[in-house]
Amino acid sequence: MVDIILLGIGVGLALGLTGGGGMLAVPALVLGLNLTMQEAMPIALIAIGLAALVGTIDGLSKKIVRYKAAAVMALAGILISPFGIWLANIIPPLMLTSLFSLLLVFFSLKIVTQTFQQKKINPGHQVLVKNCLINPSTGRFAWSPRCFFTLSGIGSISGIFTGMLGVGGGFIIAPSIRQYSDLNSRSAVATSLMVISLITAGTVFQVLLSGITILNAGLWFIAASIMGMFFARILAPYLSEHHLQYSFALLALVAAFLLLQHAYSLLMVT
Repeated sequence: MVDIILLGIGVGLALGLTGGGGMLAVPALVLGLNLTMQEAMPIALIAIGLAALVGTIDGLSKKIVRYKAAAVMALAGILISPFGIWLANIIPPLMLTSLFSLLLVFFSLKIVTQTFQQKKINPGHQVLVKNCLINPSTGRFAWSPRCFFTLSGIGSISGIFTGMLGVGGGFIIAPSIRQYSDLNSRSAVATSLMVISLITAGTVFQVLLSGITILNAGLWFIAASIMGMFFARILAPYLSEHHLQYSFALLALVAAFLLLQHAYSLLMVT
């Protein structure tokens, strides 16, 4: 039980500090509770959603959440998430695990590359390549068709992976917001958390309607994830963004390797 609580706190911390830590919830449950991907997904979604809600409330209180942008992404994600759920039901478990691991590797490398490039880019040139720009006089997005469709696309892709893999989509949302907008890191994470909480709420409702129940150990994991989020929001202002991103990417790579190893060891036994 202690292991499950520690894993939950770790996932909550990663989610609150990077916006994408929810991608570690499924590996933690598969490796820590020996669940299948399909069994782990609803627990992961609830844990991610409730933890993200805590972070959203904190972000709203600090006025760093771009809630209109979050609403656009969340609506697109909720509408498309049933397609992800359908895919999860027809893809064989081993293939689903392999796909999840490959995505962990891909986005880990993307985070490292993006973080490295951000350190090299001239801030004065950066605004020329962004699809969504902040209006300096209001601190909010200057809406345009280009910005609207960019955010809708981010939300849609996030919704597919939320339904299919139970990951909340933060590993797509947070890096994408930073890549396609000039929103600062703290606002990007806080906005990402609001999108996650909204998308997972809609997806969890659809999953629970199918009759899936939550194990008691899963409830402990959910509670620990919420606790980890509280700690993360306290620590966030004092930690280096670049160090956090590199550490998270390394952790995701390790999780991908362990998840694949676990899946193929089970295959060899059967």
